[in-house]
Amino acid sequence: MRVAAPLILLTASVCATPLAAQESGPAETRLRQYIALVEQGDPAAVEAYVDSAFSAELRAMPMERHVGFVMDLRLSSGGLDVERIQSDDGEVAVALVRKRLTDEWDALAVRVEIEPPHRISGIGGREPEVPAEAGTPVPASDAERARRLEDYVERLCAADVFSGSVLLAKRGKVLYSGACGEANKDFGIPNRIDTKFNLGSMNKMFTAVAIAQLVGEGLLRFDDPLSKFLPEFPDPEAAKRIRIEHLLTHTSGLGSYFNERFLEASRARFRTVDDLMALAEGDSLRFEPGSDWSYSNTGFLVLGKVIEVVTGQDYYDYVREHIYEPVGMNGTDAYELDHVNPNLAVGYQREWAADGTPRWRNNLFQHVIRGGPAGGGYSTAGDLQLFAEALLAGRLVGPSYVRTLTTAKPDISSPGYGYGFIVDEGGRVVGHSGGFPGISSNLDIFPESGYVAVVLSNYGQASGPVRDRIRHLVAAR
Repeated sequence: MRVAAPLILLTASVCATPLAAQESGPAETRLRQYIALVEQGDPAAVEAYVDSAFSAELRAMPMERHVGFVMDLRLSSGGLDVERIQSDDGEVAVALVRKRLTDEWDALAVRVEIEPPHRISGIGGREPEVPAEAGTPVPASDAERARRLEDYVERLCAADVFSGSVLLAKRGKVLYSGACGEANKDFGIPNRIDTKFNLGSMNKMFTAVAIAQLVGEGLLRFDDPLSKFLPEFPDPEAAKRIRIEHLLTHTSGLGSYFNERFLEASRARFRTVDDLMALAEGDSLRFEPGSDWSYSNTGFLVLGKVIEVVTGQDYYDYVREHIYEPVGMNGTDAYELDHVNPNLAVGYQREWAADGTPRWRNNLFQHVIRGGPAGGGYSTAGDLQLFAEALLAGRLVGPSYVRTLTTAKPDISSPGYGYGFIVDEGGRVVGHSGGFPGISSNLDIFPESGYVAVVLSNYGQASGPVRDRIRHLVAAR
């Protein structure tokens, strides 16, 4: 659910009439201009408007980003119809709009500078205040849920704003599954429901389950200090203060090993946990463990190393033997991308030429050559369904550990994250997402109702709308 967060510093709109001639206030005027710019879809108009109507801070952004944002919004929405101005305090105006492509409600906000000519200083989203009589009723049956989901996915696919696979199941029964788009655009290979997609950060769930298995066997504890296993990382004193539970909840104070050393090095160098750990050498704590929350890829990488220390086994072998194989996840692994790996989707990010022509860039030279404990592995929609159902049934860890993994930990500054699982909608939805250029994935598990929803896409940022639609259909919101 989106909240009234600070506005994102992104793009805006088109102005054909001087502000003084408008009856509305400056914020509403700029907001309507922005929506008109989306409707027009003209890159030259975007450039002209950015130069004339954006703040100095926004004008400092590359023009390609301004053009790309407007063009992406036009494509993904099919155009915006303004229903009403939701709010306007003179500095920030919010419009309630409907997307023509999917008939969905949304709310767009524009912030302007106080002084004339009231240049745009921010554009962002707000939670739409949908009139009660205009809301879409939740379907009364699973058959209707499946029908509506199929219709929604087909609209996105037809507009080429989604490419991937989608699955909705309830208590082991698949209600809907479908795939669209291309796994490889160079050769026109279509996506299938069993295509393997990059998971991004979703591998963190597997790492957390592996840790819980070892806790259940008495080989470690959630409150063990890291120094028990890695006494020198990141340094002897910090290792004593970091606990396993801090690593699992992003409250350790560690950062991300996707740093300058990674960006400047050959991806082919990083194939093992130790290879990746070398990138994290010299890391220091951003805050005292347990006192704050900051997403940490290094934290989960370290957990992978802990698994190796405790078991004496390679991390990849452990999760394959103790999670993937027992569940029947035959299409899941951290594949080495310079090997032959059948049925893997290539990730793509849409870009826009100066004339507004869309073009695609693959992510083959941006991503890791092999995923690890923090993310980057591959799986299928069906495999993730099997994982979710095995977890709920207590076949991977006992029921008490399932609750521990999927319960938020506010006592250590993690109110929306358990052990390797995002805890959303007040605990009614648990799972994880993953994102990167050309990667957009999500697993939602609904423990109370038994629904499982998988959305895997090889387009960046494409899974979110489908995830949100499913949440509405199963009345989780």
